[in-house]
Amino acid sequence: MPFDYILLGTAILLLLGVVASKASGRLGVPALVLFLALGMLAGSEGIGGIYFADAALSQSLGVVALVFILFSGGFDTAWSQVRPVLVPSMVLATLGVLMTALIVGLFVAYVVGVPLLVGLLLGSIVSSTDAAAVFAILRSRGVSLRGNLKSLLELESGSNDPMAIFLTTGLIGLLMGTSDSIADLVGMFLLQMVLGGAAGALLGRLTVYLLNRVRLEYEGLYPVLTIACVLLIYGATALLGGNGFLAVYLAGLVIGNSIVIHRRSLMRFHDGLAWLMQIAMFVTLGLLVFPSRLWAVAGTGLLIAFFLMAVARPLSVFVGLLPFRFTLRKRIFIGWVGLRGSVPIVLATFPLLAGVPQADWIFNVVFFIVLTSVLLQGSTIPLVARWLHLDAPMRLRPRAPLEFEPSNSIQGEMVEIELPEGSPAVGKRLLELGLPPGALLVLVGRGNSFLVPSGGTVLHARDTLFLLAEPKALAEVQQRMAAAGEIAPAVQALE
Repeated sequence: MPFDYILLGTAILLLLGVVASKASGRLGVPALVLFLALGMLAGSEGIGGIYFADAALSQSLGVVALVFILFSGGFDTAWSQVRPVLVPSMVLATLGVLMTALIVGLFVAYVVGVPLLVGLLLGSIVSSTDAAAVFAILRSRGVSLRGNLKSLLELESGSNDPMAIFLTTGLIGLLMGTSDSIADLVGMFLLQMVLGGAAGALLGRLTVYLLNRVRLEYEGLYPVLTIACVLLIYGATALLGGNGFLAVYLAGLVIGNSIVIHRRSLMRFHDGLAWLMQIAMFVTLGLLVFPSRLWAVAGTGLLIAFFLMAVARPLSVFVGLLPFRFTLRKRIFIGWVGLRGSVPIVLATFPLLAGVPQADWIFNVVFFIVLTSVLLQGSTIPLVARWLHLDAPMRLRPRAPLEFEPSNSIQGEMVEIELPEGSPAVGKRLLELGLPPGALLVLVGRGNSFLVPSGGTVLHARDTLFLLAEPKALAEVQQRMAAAGEIAPAVQALE
């Protein structure tokens, strides 16, 4: 096929992907389902007639896409929101994934009737929640949840892929005779997690130092620099024997919660790049599947999908969260938001390339499970949140007419603070607050309008305060703004 036709086809698929993301809100269907459907329609059995069966290329594209999606997810996550749910998220990302894999694997082996290792392999492939699916649905569909539920679900989905990848590759090794014992696999997993976590934290800080110290002549080169750093973090960690996916997610978390030059433009760039990766990955995976082969596994796929959604995932969540104080309604909701997406499909290409027996059957079943999960669970998340009374009122604030870029000459950051009900600052004039040195109130958002404050400006509950503050001064301001008996209100960097 001439290269010009390839470029034209790629452009058309990307344009249709963007249109699909716009249509998803109107149709009430997650955009990821439409991306997959677009790839299937463009494939050899669809109207596009594009024959594509390169599992190796799909796997490579999926790995690259996941790297940038995970980095963007970490970059856009506030540490202040993640810290309270760090431990339960890590429990779900490790013990929860292991339990899900075992429960599904045993079910598939003894109910469907496949060899035990094959059943456990399929269970491992679908054991983790998918970061691309969770980030896309929780952030793009306007889902507003109470407390730290959103942060917990996003952190879990961004950090549980290493366990699923470890289980999948380990079981493939056992099936193909390249791994000797389970003890060897446990040691390998611990090494990957330790090295991945250490590399992500260290290289993330080095990236912050590099971004703030290098003096590039053109601002447009900073996104190029971050792309190079992301690929370097993943590649170096993987070569050292660590988990590159965990490393890039933690690096994004470190960079996103540091004072970085051009942070706002970098965040916009990586958000757009993550969407590009999602469209490319899901369309490619849709091209890879042959829809006619899905009918043969429809019954089995539905059986496993419903068991995963109704039994395996909720049971692993309930057991994993036993040491923590979560209400029954929250446990039910967390169990329901067990979205499967691109990661299981990418992992399902591993047995294909390794020559595992029944690999074609595993791939088709996994694809069917993913379609069922994203379509059923993804489209009902807002409804389930309302049923369980866990949804929060959606507050659409107008875009702030301010832009702020940190620099080495300013030891501070522009942040937003929402003034809570019951705060001692409510009803007081700005002069009466006595803001500490190093804190400057620049703008006040009230309803759909913005006020330039003066000393006589009276603050109201639910005002959004735009503060330019140094770290010490910011902590003091947060404490003064807190309602009686509550923790300090959360801050959000001005984006």
